[in-house]
Amino acid sequence: MEPEKKQVKNLGILTGGGDCPGLNAVIRAVVKTAGIYGYSVIGIRNGWKGIIEGDVEPLTEFSVTGILPKGGTILGTSRTNPFKTEEQTQQMLLNIRKYGIDAIVAIGGDDTLSVASRLNELHVPVVGIPKTIDNDLSGTDYTFGFDTAVTIVTDAIDRLHTTAESHHRIMILEVMGRHTGWIATMAGIAGGADQILIPEVPFDIDDVCDGLKKRRYRGKKFSIVVVAEGAKPTDMKGFVTSSTKVDEFGHEQLGGIGHLLGKAIEERIDVETRVTVLGHVQRGGSPTAHDRVLATRYGVNAVKQIHEGNYGMMVALQGNKIVAVPLCEALTQKNVDTDLYEMARIFY
Repeated sequence: MEPEKKQVKNLGILTGGGDCPGLNAVIRAVVKTAGIYGYSVIGIRNGWKGIIEGDVEPLTEFSVTGILPKGGTILGTSRTNPFKTEEQTQQMLLNIRKYGIDAIVAIGGDDTLSVASRLNELHVPVVGIPKTIDNDLSGTDYTFGFDTAVTIVTDAIDRLHTTAESHHRIMILEVMGRHTGWIATMAGIAGGADQILIPEVPFDIDDVCDGLKKRRYRGKKFSIVVVAEGAKPTDMKGFVTSSTKVDEFGHEQLGGIGHLLGKAIEERIDVETRVTVLGHVQRGGSPTAHDRVLATRYGVNAVKQIHEGNYGMMVALQGNKIVAVPLCEALTQKNVDTDLYEMARIFY
């Protein structure tokens, strides 16, 4: 059931989940667009945790001056799940009323937006904005932050090429991608990787080694392998993890597939192998021009959806148009396009 349409005076805005370049561009766009409609904006610090704790601040045009090119988020973020306990849920709803928040702009990935979808079911007016460097949300062609991450990874591949060629090594680059391999695939194609391993396609280590051997037989004395952190060998059931801890949404901390793969390759084909794990470097720094523009378009359109009383929606990019899709439809996983991944194999 849709929330009741009511007069909006105050918008709440929060950023949840992992940070990424472009968040501040969205915040800036929301604040500036809200001013046109006469709305006040209340910044909610540290994601859903902020509304539980009542950690809020007014945002004005002065607040967002100069933040367009800045990475991260001026509001802070967290992976808090307000529906983890009934007490937290009730405190969140109480504070939404206490601070006079008439509608919320929730910026985040599947976890943040799943909370937004549940809030909408509780008749709290919400509009979502898709944010994830993994680009794995359905309903939108691209999420902001993805282009910046791909650019960073491509630059890393370019740099690894020169040292790999100089030392005749196999270089393995482990990148982010828990359930999908969009970053690995796109950056791997752009950087000329010799193997790309993604979660959607379990790999046989012997097949990977055979491919690398064939390159050496053809006179290619070095190779670049890009592997997403969630990629798995065919004989492994679970993820390779760096910690036994899980966050409030039940996610394990991934990491280590690159080193596992590097050791296996070195044992099988006796070629010096080095592993680089980019980790949070992929999330940091200033957003690309593409992400700044996309984030700005999302922020502007989110406020327009609220002005039109179009709640329970996520703004999305389809083709070159910004559209609104139901939050519930946006939360399914968007896997790497099979044709795109098969095209990458041509260059192995």
